[in-house]
Amino acid sequence: MSMMMTLRGLAALLTYPSEELRAHVGEIRGVLVGEGALSRADRRRLEPLLKRSAEEDVLDLQARYSELFDRGRALSLHLFEHVHGDGKERGQAMIDLAEQYAAIGIFLDARELPDFIPVFLEYASCLPEAEARETLAQPAHVFAALAERLDEKGSDFAAIFHALVALGKGEVSSEEIAELSTKGDEDAQSFEELDAEWEEAPISFEMSGAHAMGGPTGVVAKIRASNRKNDKETDR
Repeated sequence: MSMMMTLRGLAALLTYPSEELRAHVGEIRGVLVGEGALSRADRRRLEPLLKRSAEEDVLDLQARYSELFDRGRALSLHLFEHVHGDGKERGQAMIDLAEQYAAIGIFLDARELPDFIPVFLEYASCLPEAEARETLAQPAHVFAALAERLDEKGSDFAAIFHALVALGKGEVSSEEIAELSTKGDEDAQSFEELDAEWEEAPISFEMSGAHAMGGPTGVVAKIRASNRKNDKETDR
């Protein structure tokens, strides 16, 4: 059973909201149903997020996204924030992960961080199914922790991380979650601090529509292209 497009759909839902994403939520829903990689329960859990992503004003979606993911480390969408924090091991881990991407032909812009979860999901989507599941299982404790923290906040984004844990089929213990080096929300930055930090360096992405936190939103285009290809093959 393939899960390539399911991973790309989840990656799209986890990127910074845009009008493009909002307009194609129906196609993402179709991918999740058509590929059948997720259980019905996981798909039902995703439905509130899909519905809101399609119906709410994009500015409201962006404000909610930034409030959740851009304010501190506890809900960071960068894997190594949780695993290594600010430790020196993080730099080497970034290099190693980027080399894994390059080995299968994925090359990131200098401002794109390889541990940004939507980018990581793009990478996993390019792997054979068994290898993709194994890859997802490796940070399963991070996904489980994010699911737990988002559940506590009543956020429907939690459904994405529950789905990722299920796809990876990894066993996650409470001890593993507790051992994560992520600090709590007391480390959250103010919006003024975030603005000042990001004004120091110009943002330059090769892919259009990238969020300032790093990572492409081009997954929507890939889903559309895949759907068109499948439609053509069906018509033959």
